[in-house]
Amino acid sequence: MEKLIAKARWYRLIPLAFITYSLAYLARANFGFGAASGMAADLGITPAMSSLLGSLFFLGYFFFQIPGAHYAAHNSAKRLIFWSLIMWGGLATATGLISNVNLLIIIRFMLGVAESAVMPAMLILLSNWFTKAERSRANTFLILGNPATVLWMSILSGYLVETMGWRWMFILEGLPAIIWAFFWWRLVEDKPAAATWLTEPEKQALADQLHAEQQSLKPVKNYTEAFRSRTVILLSLQYAFWSIGVYGFVMWLPSIIKAAPNMSMIETGWLSSVPYLLAIVGMLGASYFSDKTLNRKVFVWPFLLIGSLAFYGSYVLGTSNFWLSFGLLTLAGGAMYAPYGPFFAIIPEILPRNVAGGAMALINSMGALGSFAGSYLVGYLNGYTGGFGASYIFMAGSLLLAAVFTLLAVKTKPATYQSKLAVNPA
Repeated sequence: MEKLIAKARWYRLIPLAFITYSLAYLARANFGFGAASGMAADLGITPAMSSLLGSLFFLGYFFFQIPGAHYAAHNSAKRLIFWSLIMWGGLATATGLISNVNLLIIIRFMLGVAESAVMPAMLILLSNWFTKAERSRANTFLILGNPATVLWMSILSGYLVETMGWRWMFILEGLPAIIWAFFWWRLVEDKPAAATWLTEPEKQALADQLHAEQQSLKPVKNYTEAFRSRTVILLSLQYAFWSIGVYGFVMWLPSIIKAAPNMSMIETGWLSSVPYLLAIVGMLGASYFSDKTLNRKVFVWPFLLIGSLAFYGSYVLGTSNFWLSFGLLTLAGGAMYAPYGPFFAIIPEILPRNVAGGAMALINSMGALGSFAGSYLVGYLNGYTGGFGASYIFMAGSLLLAAVFTLLAVKTKPATYQSKLAVNPA
């Protein structure tokens, strides 16, 4: 019976979460292709304004994380994500219709607001369905929507920009979220108790498993107490610096590649997709072994350190060898993504359900600030220096600090909770 429970959960929920997060990531990441094409010339966007527009998303993303997580935890993650899908799909499509840079500023900020609750709401939803021994993998399959989307988006966006222009790229890549919202509403339930495809004994077995895990955690009264936790504070700082590297990379990689001699947008799209192939492999491997050992820390900080060293190596090479420099950027991109599953499994294992969602939202909101800084400052440094060396050093230093904060924040110790019901994933 346990195996039947696992198979039903994995194939019914994970594809839906993956597609939803993929569409969210598509709406935020394709701006890099608009910026690398004719968008700036058409709208009269300066390099400094382009950096601001790329980063404004994360400012809107920052402000509504915790309220969104609170609503998802105490009301309905399903309902919140449904309306978010419609909002961000509409805003992403509108990006291709405007001709005024002031409207674009508003759209970029509101797009961040619309997507702000998706990540914490999804993590809360998955924590209602998957046990401690499965959580890193469940989180990874969710967040795989990030690199997997950038992989195919990089190829598709390159072709759309080249053949139809940047406006149609935004329009055609925004509409699917609106359509998908209605599939999401029909197919997802907030908790196992509402699922018609589980039997009552199956529901009870999973509920007992999750309840036993909660009983092993020290009670925490409220968000204030949780937010004062040393681990939560350090992980918030860690995620802020980590996100500087990730989003500096995601937003500006197309521009970095396009700057190479005789590089077309189609070639830029294909090359921009390569780091995300490595990212997918790294994420699956790290999450699998993290769940097997229940050791989260050792599958986080080493990858961040590798990413830091790869950025520094690319800086040392400069423009002397494009392909070797690109290989190091590919390594940096893959290493930065690999730890996401283990990282987001940490908080539900140290904080009880009543505050875990809020703590994850706080950490994610600090990541949004890091993302804002990364996407803005990397673009600013590229424009100010006329090259990419300074931004490589900036991203390398940020990832190094993230690795250090991970070592300080997470204690490595044997798991204190042993599952009473072995619910194995398919």
